[in-house]
Amino acid sequence: MAAASDEPVTTQAVPFRVPLRPLLRLTLPALVVGIGCALTLWGLSALAEGLQHVLWVDLSGAFGLTSDSRLWIAIILVLTAALVGLVVHFAPGHAGPDPATTGLVETPLKMSVLPGLAVALVLMLAGGVSLGPENPIMAINAALVALLGSRIAKGTRAELWVSLSTAATIGAMFGTPIAAALMFTELNAGDQRIPLWNRLYPPLLAATAGSLVISEFTNLDFHLDLPHYTDLRLRDLAIGAAIALVTAMAGVVAAYVFTPLHRAFRRIGSPFVAILVGGLVLAGLGALGGPITLFKGLDQMKELPDYIGQRPAGWFVGIAAIKVVALLVASGSGFRGGRIFPATFAGVAFGFGISALWPGVPIGLAVACSTVGIVVAATRSGWLSLFLAAQIVPDRLLLIPILIATLAAWLLVTNQPELRATDLDPHPDLAGAGAPPEAS
Repeated sequence: MAAASDEPVTTQAVPFRVPLRPLLRLTLPALVVGIGCALTLWGLSALAEGLQHVLWVDLSGAFGLTSDSRLWIAIILVLTAALVGLVVHFAPGHAGPDPATTGLVETPLKMSVLPGLAVALVLMLAGGVSLGPENPIMAINAALVALLGSRIAKGTRAELWVSLSTAATIGAMFGTPIAAALMFTELNAGDQRIPLWNRLYPPLLAATAGSLVISEFTNLDFHLDLPHYTDLRLRDLAIGAAIALVTAMAGVVAAYVFTPLHRAFRRIGSPFVAILVGGLVLAGLGALGGPITLFKGLDQMKELPDYIGQRPAGWFVGIAAIKVVALLVASGSGFRGGRIFPATFAGVAFGFGISALWPGVPIGLAVACSTVGIVVAATRSGWLSLFLAAQIVPDRLLLIPILIATLAAWLLVTNQPELRATDLDPHPDLAGAGAPPEAS
């Protein structure tokens, strides 16, 4: 009889094989979702732009005023607040949940909520309120895609369709699928045994389709016409980090103010009255800051280089501060909109102010690092902050200072409150809280 071997028994590890067929089956749905989400964004944005022209050009001329007159700014902002307030008060589901208390990705809404949310979004964008389309358009697209996807492909999970709509809408909003790729790596979602690029395959297809559609229908561009940054110096790393820390601290202060402000508006009880009060405050801020402090801020951001050498540092810092306050009031009072784009405008304006105050600081460095600081504080997304700064000031040599600035800002905002209201909703019947699609 043979003696038993003393050799340890080993088992051959079976490598995990990624199933390719499900990925291939998702190719066409991902492309369709990307196209559909981009068309929704483009359609609602086009409606808002048409209404904006009527409100700010046609009507102002009919009353013998100009669109940049303080009186007209105040009138339109109050009128917008009244109309949005009526929609939020009376529409089914109160035009969705309060975006001040939600993130970009939430449970899909009921279909009955979407018309009111879409109307509130269009009115808000057209009326000059200092918010972007992010939260509402993400919610609208997620609800539509989840409903249609669950009906067409029986048995599929809602999470799949929400991930596709999220990527598609991000790609469309920022005009490139890279933004979606970066944000999805932060989510770290899915089966971790599956390689990252396999997990990114469906959402990136959706994001690519969405960005292609938007590039076809619009001239979306974040790039500012600034002097090129041509000489990377070690001291610029410290300067960029310091700038990012200053603007990140401004974002942290805004975050500390946001929840008490939101709570104060909610105590009013009526969403119509709360939004109207917010509109009155916005009217005063708009009249003070002028047209450049209105709307989501992307187009207005591109006007800032025209003021280099013509306006003092205090003017740039002042309009940035007005934009931050307007953002807090608009979101806190109940307008349906997002906070990324106005926060970006504020960061860019702060950067111009810093460059005007210290002419020795390269303007591209000041703008990029200032933007990084406040966007990190507002979004808690390092990749999005890097992406926006690199899009606004696309100089290769700035990537190192921008990265150092992002890391510095991230350390500062860690364990600090986000720019998101965290108080419990005292009026759940008015919140329009999200629910799964009616098809579920």
